[in-house]
Amino acid sequence: MTPEKNNIEEINGVEIPANGKPIEILSVPGLQVNLQHAKDALRGDFLELTASGTLKAACSPILKKINSRLREEKPALVREDRVIASAWLPPIPGPAFKRLLYAEMQIAIGKYIPETVSIELTRQNSARYPRGTNADELDTDTLKRVIDEALDLGTFIITFTENDPLLRDEVFELIEYVDKKRAIVNSSTWGTDFSKETALRLKEAGLHALMVGIYSTDPEKHDAARKAAGAYERAVSAIKTALDAGLMVAMTTHASPSNMQELPALYTLASELGVQEFSVWEAMPKAGEKPLITDKDRETILEMYERINASSEGPRMFANSYFEGQMLGAMAGRRWMHVTADGDAKPSPYPPFKFGNVKEEPLKDIWQRMRSYPYFQKQKNLGPMHDPEFLEFVDRIPAGAKLPYEFEKVYRR
Repeated sequence: MTPEKNNIEEINGVEIPANGKPIEILSVPGLQVNLQHAKDALRGDFLELTASGTLKAACSPILKKINSRLREEKPALVREDRVIASAWLPPIPGPAFKRLLYAEMQIAIGKYIPETVSIELTRQNSARYPRGTNADELDTDTLKRVIDEALDLGTFIITFTENDPLLRDEVFELIEYVDKKRAIVNSSTWGTDFSKETALRLKEAGLHALMVGIYSTDPEKHDAARKAAGAYERAVSAIKTALDAGLMVAMTTHASPSNMQELPALYTLASELGVQEFSVWEAMPKAGEKPLITDKDRETILEMYERINASSEGPRMFANSYFEGQMLGAMAGRRWMHVTADGDAKPSPYPPFKFGNVKEEPLKDIWQRMRSYPYFQKQKNLGPMHDPEFLEFVDRIPAGAKLPYEFEKVYRR
């Protein structure tokens, strides 16, 4: 975007041509998608995606959903030449966002794509765990192959997650390895050994967003959840250091019966720290446990989500209760695939089932196997571990069985 300065105007902080000329987002035979500004009496000026061409109908559902968010909600971050609606989505405009549109067009005709692939790099969550004690962790060459295979499947979000990925020595190399024209890269951290040098290396490697979990504003409660003294102070320090280095930061938490009442205080903390997004994920039960989040809890989360995002003050709020409930439906095994530290492939980090191992076969074959089960071909508004139909499969896991368990063994065709 290179319009002359006297020919541009700002909409939500994004510079676009003042003459109303749209910005081209995507142009392929049969489809053109543009970004332009629009007005209404209530919201004033806002950004809007428009489509034209013979393939417009295939693209319209996702554009309608994105436009609804652009119209009604504040973005997580605005740059001079792009807007980032959420830390969990690619910038608009940008090459990874084009891949999002391609993926959604495929999904519209029934060809589901693992838009997000989350990868565990290590079982370490503390510097006290010496290297060499995790011999079965995926080696760097295998991880790079998995990344390549994910990108070839159409993935546009790679997330390094679970435990503390930043304790894996090769994390910077792996972040840099991801082709940023094809996908954004996010990473979580506990804040273990996080330093200014770490933050600058993450920025240099091209990290899209850093996710830092905080489960309570009471340091003792957070430390207890992490089972590590000083974990709260390390997490807060990591957020401050990352922001000082110019990284986009999302402060994350898992909503559960133990902290539902604390969500407003956690949002206040996120605001005081200055993060770009406060992300709330529904806590997931383990195998054999009952669902943790109730419909009433979801109503509370959604009310908070709508209220916060309608205000121009403070960071944006992300809630998977909305994203996977009202917006896209459950993503596990439909738009999401997870790879454990030793290579087992799952629909997401939470279900106690595996569908193959990336050490033994390509990601594409595992994805096709996962998609072959009728359960994952159904539209759901609840994640598997909150869905009564899926929990029937969980109940069939033999007592004492090693997890994750092979899904085929509990599935009755």
